[in-house]
Amino acid sequence: MPRRLPLTRRTLLAGATALGLATAFPATAQDGPIKIGLVAALSGQSAKSGEAITRGITLAMDKINAEGGVMGRQLELVSRDDESNPGKGLVAARELVQREGVAALIGGLDTPVSLAIVPFANEAKVPFMGPWAAGTPITMNGAEENYVFRVSAVDEIVDEAITEYLVSKYGAKKPGMILINNPWGESNEKGLMKALEKRGMEHAGIEKFENNDVDVVPQLTRLKENGADGLFLVANVAPSAQVVKSLDKMGWDVPVASHWGPAGGRFTELAGDSGEKVHFIQTFLFDSAEHPLYMKLTEKFPEVESLADVTPATGIGNAYDATLLLAAAIEAAGSTEGPAIREAMYTITGVEGVIKTYDTPFTPENHDALGPNDYIMSQFVKGEIIPIAD
Repeated sequence: MPRRLPLTRRTLLAGATALGLATAFPATAQDGPIKIGLVAALSGQSAKSGEAITRGITLAMDKINAEGGVMGRQLELVSRDDESNPGKGLVAARELVQREGVAALIGGLDTPVSLAIVPFANEAKVPFMGPWAAGTPITMNGAEENYVFRVSAVDEIVDEAITEYLVSKYGAKKPGMILINNPWGESNEKGLMKALEKRGMEHAGIEKFENNDVDVVPQLTRLKENGADGLFLVANVAPSAQVVKSLDKMGWDVPVASHWGPAGGRFTELAGDSGEKVHFIQTFLFDSAEHPLYMKLTEKFPEVESLADVTPATGIGNAYDATLLLAAAIEAAGSTEGPAIREAMYTITGVEGVIKTYDTPFTPENHDALGPNDYIMSQFVKGEIIPIAD
């Protein structure tokens, strides 16, 4: 039998002090801000994209905090630069969760970085919301308990869309692929093959290239010699610009349907005027300078002086809506615990974003809030991304 201690004044005071401490610490945590961690490329060639994501999250948090916050608490953004490096992205995610105590993660600008973070997020049971990286396996990762959600494009759906675009707009019968040599390129290779097989079409070849390649004429020459009548392009800003420069060097004027990589920076400054010939997917564009979110953007960030300074609007819109959905889930859960937030993701509805109003955007079978009806084909014109008229 346990030995009973005599109830002296000293033991009563000690017990009361311990109880006070036990309740004081959680109360302090409950009254403090709810931290949300961002892992994204905030430097290097993708810095403009990371900047767009940061701005979208910031604007959403401003709105949420002005309306009383989440569970009566303010949201606070804690950011880490992954430098487009998967290893650094994973270290950043661990630090945000284990040291900063974030309730959720947002980020993963690059598919390889996101894929590095996914197993950790699932193991740690921390919701990971993607506003950019489109690799199909990011959300469709096979985890029994999947903590990864996304408000962004999905490679497999993008590949179907750009295949249909080349076929319907340009009558392509034998397109070729020029893909970045990393997991994002691999994800799109699978999606493009599936889209072509669905139509009983052949391709002119699959060519890969590296981020630092300054000349891809040999790869493009092989595609041309194999009879390519259109090109699928998958790469971010700088390597995509090298493809355009190589096409110019060859004098090959061929339709190019691209994933949204070129949108992530000053593409036409790097690619030259021919960059305007590249048509690519977007999920959000400001339709005018009178758009309410654009007006908030220019108010918060006075360096944005025109629509051409928004590079790209998709990053802002996706991140803005992703933050609203994450906040709605935390509010619905009434908790900052990962498992509770994950379950609440399946219950949220009626969230008014800038891309659309989200009614049950997530289910246990589908962790992607956007679909093919949310895609817009676009191009650069005088430095500004505009939709392509039907």
